Amino acid sequence: MTNISKTLLLWGPRIAGLIVAGFLALFALDAFNERSFVAALPAFAIHLIPSLLVLTVVTVAWKFEWIGAIGFIGLAVLYAVRVKGRLDWIIVISGPMALVGVLFLVSSWRHHANVHGVR
Repeated sequence: MTNISKTLLLWGPRIAGLIVAGFLALFALDAFNERSFVAALPAFAIHLIPSLLVLTVVTVAWKFEWIGAIGFIGLAVLYAVRVKGRLDWIIVISGPMALVGVLFLVSSWRHHANVHGVR
């Protein structure tokens, strides 16, 4: 495996997880719709909870990739179950989270293979 692919396997899931968290945070801006700034702050904070949850998973997964795999795939499944019937929402929200989970899984397998000398 080349150095570039090793670097991509290491940093790809982490950066993708941060991008997903940022994407989810954009939805929190909806709280400012037709309200004063101060009145919208509590709703804004509540709407940030999903992105903070994703950031928490990324933070833990930074060290333990397998937790990132389980966390992101679990969040993707949880969201898909909660919004059943909304395939467009599932694709846009759960799809990227599941992809990041798979990236963390591959990164974890590769790291495990390197530690144990498997090629």
